[in-house]
Order: sequence, then C-alpha cells, then structure tokens
Amino acid sequence: MIRAFRAARLFDGTHLSRHATLLVEGERVAAILRAENPLPAGVQLVDLGEGILAPGLIDLQVNGGDGIMLGKGADADRIARICAAHARLGATGILPTLITDTPAVTAQVVAAAIAAHRARVPGFLGLHLEGPHLDPRRAGAHDPALIRPMEDADLHALESAARALPALLITLAPEAASPDQIARLCRAGAVVSLGHSDCTADAAEAAFAAGARAVTHLFNAMSQLSARSPGLVGAALAAPVSAGIIADGVHVADAALRTALAAKGPDRLFLVSDAMAVAGTDLAEFTLGDRRIRRLQGRLTLADGTLAGADITLPQALAHLHRLGCPTDRALAMATRLPAQLIGAADRGILVPGARADFVHLAPDLALRAVWRDGQPVA
Repeated sequence: MIRAFRAARLFDGTHLSRHATLLVEGERVAAILRAENPLPAGVQLVDLGEGILAPGLIDLQVNGGDGIMLGKGADADRIARICAAHARLGATGILPTLITDTPAVTAQVVAAAIAAHRARVPGFLGLHLEGPHLDPRRAGAHDPALIRPMEDADLHALESAARALPALLITLAPEAASPDQIARLCRAGAVVSLGHSDCTADAAEAAFAAGARAVTHLFNAMSQLSARSPGLVGAALAAPVSAGIIADGVHVADAALRTALAAKGPDRLFLVSDAMAVAGTDLAEFTLGDRRIRRLQGRLTLADGTLAGADITLPQALAHLHRLGCPTDRALAMATRLPAQLIGAADRGILVPGARADFVHLAPDLALRAVWRDGQPVA
C-alpha cells in the first residue's frame, strides 16, 4: 500500500521544496511528487499543514538515553533501548557511543554492537568508540586513568570490529595513534576522527594525510587556534575534513559556531547531540563510572563544573541554528545527509526513491512535531 504525506515544505536531503508530496511504500520511499504532479489514484493523503517534512535525523555521537549509558553490561537489548529513545527525539539513525573505558568493557560493547547489527536493531547504524586512545591533557569528562596509547592488540581488535560492523567511527588523538595505525584503521573500513587532543596543526595534518576524515565535537577538548599555533581547531577549520559540532549555545559560543559555519562551507560541518543517559527523561542526575553528573539549566557537569556530554536533542540544535539565521536547508543537511554520508549510510538522511522511509515533521522554527521510522509512526 502506498501512503502520501505532505507539509508546506519538503527537504529531500539537499533541496527544500514547497508543497512536494512524499510517497511511501512499506519501509521505503516510493517517490517524491512535486506540487504540479497529481496523486496516484486511490492514494490517501496525510496533510500535515505548515512546517517541513525532512529525512529522519542522524546522530553520530550518542552516549546514552532513556536513563542508561552505553558501557558495562551492554547488550543488543540495551542498544535497542537507546536507539528507541532517540527515535522518539527525532534521530531515527544513531551511532551509540562508548567513551573511554577498560579493554574488557570496550570488547563487551563491540560484541553487543555486532549482536545489534545482526539482530537488525531499528535505528542502529554502527558504533562510535570515543577513546581510549586520546590525550589525557584534553580528557574532558573521560577518565584520565583509562586513557592510553594504541597498541598492536588494540589495532587488531579495531580492524576486526570495523569489518564486522556497518560503520565504526573511532575518535582518537594523534598523540596516541601513529599515522600508520590510522591508515590501517581506514583501510579496514573505519572512519577515523580526531578529538580529545592537544596536538599541533602539523600532527593533525599528518593524521588527515593518513586517512582521518573528521574531527569530534569541534572546539571542545582540543588544542585551540592562535596566531602561530593553529592547533587542532585551526587544522580542522582549514582542512577538507568533516567536523561534528554541538550547537547548544553552551559547548560552543555562537560567534565560534558562526566561524565554523563560514570556514567549513556547506558540506563539511554536521550536528551531534553528544547525548547522555538523561536524554528522553526528566532525570536530574546520573553516574558516569563512579562519578556523579548533574543536570541543571541545560548543562551536564561533573562536580568540578567540567562539561560531561550535552543536554540537547538534534531538533533543539536545529532550532538553535535557525535562531542564528543559518539557512534552513543547510541546517537540515547538517543533521541528515551529511552525517549519513560520512559513515556511508547511503539510504539514510535523504528522501529519494529507494531510501528508507525514515522522516520527521518539523515546525517552521524546526521544533520536532512527529517522527516516522521505516514508514511507521514513532510513539
């Protein structure tokens, strides 16, 4: 059965059109009808009125949700629970993200991710390992005691995981992994992203030359840009690599966000939530390892005030960009097509014939109104 959906505007991943109609058959997009094209006979139209129909949002940095973190005790069911929580928040495809942990927990999470892939958990696009191969000088909320350089055993395990998963994003610091190790990870199919690093611009450029294609939460937990020491920020802004950014007005000042938008151009900057366990809940706090994280006024912090992830959804990040005057089509691409492209999810983040029928209805100010995944409404 073919169903039709229409709102005042439709974003297909690249272009924003007026009065286009989305046709859905089963779990896939059947067609996009422009305003002048009539509906096929017998197809019932769901007219959503004002606002925008857009692809389901894609979030490549999701540490937790629905009251749980990805970590010790992980299994396919817990991953499914995190995916379901974020689907309700508009992100129909995510990379559950493990922050720095022990080798045993990392292995457990990788095994759980492979099991989730085999079980075809809805919304699961792969795994993001943020650490442990970082720089303790830029640990942020990561436990410095667990941060360590990459060894041969780590490299072999990561290569194996990259071959077993639909996508594996690895955040590492050039100080903790050599260009040869980065190149090997890329050859195995991993997407290497630089982050939590105090590296020089030269070291970052060497990592990019080895195959690193992205930077994790731009501006945060990295060497900053100055006149004679560009650091990782300067290298990221200048290089033709992708960068995730947390657009919550807390992690990145609006002036810095505008700078990144100008420097990276329309196809190199994407949104991430960096969501934690509290996403989709009204919890006031949670624990990260044995440390208490407080939730207060849009911030998640350790006892010393260190930011520990973000308290924002992708639709809220889109609304923040909208208030800053970012063009609507660019903002939407930053939460749909661009992150999907980075991890090779060819049928996600777009609304074209054959793509998955994952889509959202957004208000004119880009606030979330409704979500569909695989053609079905998400409650």
